[in-house]
Amino acid sequence: MKASTLGELKESGWESISVKEEIRKNLIQKMRSGEELFPGILGYDKTVIPQVQHALLSRHDMILLGLRGQAKTRMLRLLVNFLDEYIPIVKGSEINDDPLNPLSKYAKELVEEKGDDTPIDWLHRSYRYGEKLATPDTTVADLIGDIDPIKAATKKLTLADQNVINFGLIPRTNRGIFVINELPDLQPRIQVALLNIMQERDIQIRGFNVRIPLDVSMAFSANPEDYTNRGNIITPLKDRIDSQIITHYPKELGVGIDITRQEAWQERESGIKIHIPDLYREVIEKAAFEARESEYVDQKSGVSTRMTITALEQVVSSAERRAILNNEKETTVRIADLYHMVPALTGKIELVYEGEQEGAISVAKHILGKAVSKMFKTHFPDPQAKAEDKKSTYKEIMDWFADGNEISISDTISNKEYEKSLNRVEGLKELVQSQVREADSSELLIWMDFVLEALHQNSMLSKQDLDDQTLYTDMLGSMFSSLGDIDEEGYDEFE
Repeated sequence: MKASTLGELKESGWESISVKEEIRKNLIQKMRSGEELFPGILGYDKTVIPQVQHALLSRHDMILLGLRGQAKTRMLRLLVNFLDEYIPIVKGSEINDDPLNPLSKYAKELVEEKGDDTPIDWLHRSYRYGEKLATPDTTVADLIGDIDPIKAATKKLTLADQNVINFGLIPRTNRGIFVINELPDLQPRIQVALLNIMQERDIQIRGFNVRIPLDVSMAFSANPEDYTNRGNIITPLKDRIDSQIITHYPKELGVGIDITRQEAWQERESGIKIHIPDLYREVIEKAAFEARESEYVDQKSGVSTRMTITALEQVVSSAERRAILNNEKETTVRIADLYHMVPALTGKIELVYEGEQEGAISVAKHILGKAVSKMFKTHFPDPQAKAEDKKSTYKEIMDWFADGNEISISDTISNKEYEKSLNRVEGLKELVQSQVREADSSELLIWMDFVLEALHQNSMLSKQDLDDQTLYTDMLGSMFSSLGDIDEEGYDEFE
């Protein structure tokens, strides 16, 4: 980087290589040193990342194909780390001309005029990455370039002079990486303009019988075509993309939890310490897994990992709000906070016809309820199993409710009132202590609250949501009380 002229660059022994060879060289070096290739990308170690490595080692242009919220754009933006930190360019060049192999008319004339005294600049790799979201109004001029009459008038040049060309985004990323996101949204006639870049590696500007051989690595992202319905990738372009790599959602619950923990805003600057039990992290992530299998959710649309990220943030905010209202400096997430993540679910899932009939809120609560029930059965005996097992395990709790007792827990109840309410339920604390060995005193109440909700999800307790109050009562007693509201004529019809 000490070289400031073409002559000094030649004396330094620097050699120019293609951008794809440069990426390959640096990838091999990082792999040999054991450096993390895609920091912050979780769950792709054995699937997507090896395929991306194969594509880069093969010097391929590639496309990442997958549903929303699968880190496609983030992965593509990390490709810039495989470029050299700095490269020399002809000073003043619009398309990052290689001093040893200039392409533009400007650079060629400058090198011809000044020879070894041609001034050079050093370009950081962050400026060698270009990206365009494929919107329907994207034009060929945006991507490739066009004649600029204003430039011609300002410089007093004719429109036949190559110096009046206004280069588009792709030529300006020469000797770098250019990414187009949501490729199917690009109009077919615009996709045609990419064909020469992908195969012949050059661009053609209208009005000029000149071809400029670009050195650029192309990458794309797209949703599956059967989902977008907004357009398709034209067959000739698809044929020119060397590698198609399929992305996916987290396959393991632990990976999903790690992604949500990494991305969600949890450390607030409110001076309130909020504890998030691992149990509820598991429930939140399990809700995403349930949504991706739900018959009410359109699976072609997918369930983004952004859902669990925003859900956890909503849950933390609910706990934070309660602490503020009670003037408390510390609190723990409760089961009531989990149901405040419903707005995050309804905004992130697209429903099929049956789901629309049920309603978005009902479907969200149903999904969350299934997540609670399944996580409950990993720690406690299945209430739906044999009758004698259920009777022996949950008998004391069920008898307490059968005697006419009930428990009401407010969303904003203080920590002391919360503890007092849960301790009223006979046998609840003892059940948790006997089944959950790892539960310490600080999380004991959380597990007790969780058991009540899980028993409701397994049709053993009745639950009523009254504004900010949750009321748990005996299931059989609530059924009889509802029968008491039926008049004689209605009772006859009921029977």
